Amino acid sequence: MKNFLVVVDMQNDFIQGALGTKEALAILDNVVEKINSFQGTIFATYDTHFENYLETSEGKKLPISHCIKGTEGWQLNKRVQKALENKGYIKVEKSAFGSVELPMLIEKEARGKDFQVLLIGLCTDICVVSNALILKAHFPDKEISVASDCCAGVNPETHKSALEIMKCCQINIL
Repeated sequence: MKNFLVVVDMQNDFIQGALGTKEALAILDNVVEKINSFQGTIFATYDTHFENYLETSEGKKLPISHCIKGTEGWQLNKRVQKALENKGYIKVEKSAFGSVELPMLIEKEARGKDFQVLLIGLCTDICVVSNALILKAHFPDKEISVASDCCAGVNPETHKSALEIMKCCQINIL
């Protein structure tokens, strides 16, 4: 059985930057510990936008420039980056909430063997839930799990709501 960890968008802009929250800061220790103790292949997604962000559909609905490729806000949190570098990881840039490339990358890494996926990161109610649902849709018979203590939402209420939605869709909430 192969084990995959998906570290979702642990970027500076979501932790202490343009869209940072105290809840995101609060999960840092848990995220670093989970990465350090994980045995398997790790993927790290990067929310990736460009200078024209405010002209995009997302930018019109969320008019706060964030995760502009190449900026400090786009970079992973330094502690998370160090943990990932020590373990090795596959970088996945995505321009939308969920990555349609991620299932293909996981399938390629699985090399025909059985596997399970654990997701952690930010934001539970946007990018974590999007990626978890994409993975569950692609792999309906695989165990897809989310470590709730390694995730934070835009606020505590929407974090809890996203966990409930994922649970309803047969994603394991740990």
